[in-house]
Amino acid sequence: MGKPWDGVVPEEDVAAFGREFDRQERPITAGARPAVVVVDMTRAFVDSAYPTGWSPTGQPAAEATARLLAVARGSGVPVFFTKAFATPDHVRRPVEVGRWKLNRAPEPLPEGTPPGDVIDERLAPLPDEVVIDKGTKPSGFYGTPLASYLVHAGCDTVIVTGMTTSGCVRATVVDAFQHNFHVVVPFECTADRSQISHKINLFDIHMKYADVISLDETVEYIRKLTAAEDH
Repeated sequence: MGKPWDGVVPEEDVAAFGREFDRQERPITAGARPAVVVVDMTRAFVDSAYPTGWSPTGQPAAEATARLLAVARGSGVPVFFTKAFATPDHVRRPVEVGRWKLNRAPEPLPEGTPPGDVIDERLAPLPDEVVIDKGTKPSGFYGTPLASYLVHAGCDTVIVTGMTTSGCVRATVVDAFQHNFHVVVPFECTADRSQISHKINLFDIHMKYADVISLDETVEYIRKLTAAEDH
């Protein structure tokens, strides 16, 4: 299977990374104790009914992530979720605004619109799965206990999925890398409003911080770990 950036990133850009990073089809370097981190897959991101949402890419990513979670949960892999806003209407609280104060406040949602802060129903967290409110900051690690939860669970690898690729997914990947976790990104399980941003960021992530691989490859990786534990 090709990479999502095929035909987008020029060959000279790939070559500019040098021989060490020029191996797009390298073996993955993930560890033996993965966890899945689902970044901001709430209604407000996967559904175009919300100002921050984009259904054309968010819906397929949610479907792919549901498949990944079925395998992960069946294999005993821990699953963590992040949410970008604490309020059901996705309105930022004054203390959370920061640089967002430069942006116009979003229009109120139409009356009767379901709360936007709910994780997509296809991915609904199980009772023992942690949902982390990360406020308006992009990384799932910034100012949250996520790293300590992963360490407590004995994890050495983070499989990052979610929205958006160029924003909160990328920030979470970089912070996972900075915390010395191996990082895997199944590209079908990520999405962005902009396809060019999505593809370029996946390329950059793959060249610097993580193994960007297909969902099938990620499922195979998890199943191989389960098979090894059974012997």
